[in-house]
Amino acid sequence: VEKKLKLEEKITMLQQQNEELRARIEQNTVITRQLSEENANLQEYVEKEVEEKKKLSRTNEELLWKLQEGDAVSPVKLPPTSSTSFYRCSSENSSPAKVRTLRR
Repeated sequence: VEKKLKLEEKITMLQQQNEELRARIEQNTVITRQLSEENANLQEYVEKEVEEKKKLSRTNEELLWKLQEGDAVSPVKLPPTSSTSFYRCSSENSSPAKVRTLRR
């Protein structure tokens, strides 16, 4: 009888442990799903950022090419009232722009 009572206690304890482990598994499954979804969203964001960077790089290359071709092909027209003309190149961080001086 005593052995039976000890075994029943052990069964009860093991059932409680089993329930706790099932709850932890369920909680881990929920967290895993959330992390997977967040990972997928972050990967999508990174892909969009990479595509935007490529697009901006292509645009930059195109503008640089047009600027170089424009300097080589067409003469710069200066206003009749000034012998010196200033051209400003904009910069992203609003720092002072480079100034180029052209003389007649």
